[in-house]
Amino acid sequence: MAKSVNKVILVGHVGQDPEVKYTASGVPVAKVSLATNERFKDRNEQWQDRTEWHSIVAWQRLAEIVGEYVRKGSKLYVEGKLQTSTWEDKQTREKRYRTEIVAREILLLSPRENGQEDTQTTAGEESTPGSFSAAVDDDIPF
Repeated sequence: MAKSVNKVILVGHVGQDPEVKYTASGVPVAKVSLATNERFKDRNEQWQDRTEWHSIVAWQRLAEIVGEYVRKGSKLYVEGKLQTSTWEDKQTREKRYRTEIVAREILLLSPRENGQEDTQTTAGEESTPGSFSAAVDDDIPF
């Protein structure tokens, strides 16, 4: 089978404070919405803005770090993979879909309130515990 790639990179702003919950087995999971913006000219040469909302999910240590340091309005760099879930709506019996970005790495681009440097969090592909290290603007890959 040919190798394939499922990789997403986003830079945007958090729409609301993250929601951190724990699975029945005690594994932390954080959910956060991220807005990305696009500016383009329409057919009439008028500038238009478009906002796209993305559902981000982080697991284990990365989820705990998101819950501790990310807030509404935070600017984030998120790297992860697309994952789609399907289920049947109990009332309408229609098939429903939800596509989320499962985060592997999150870089906090907003300055923290206490004046410390930006921070970077990383989690492995298989949801292994993440590391937490300082980063400066020169480390941002764009």
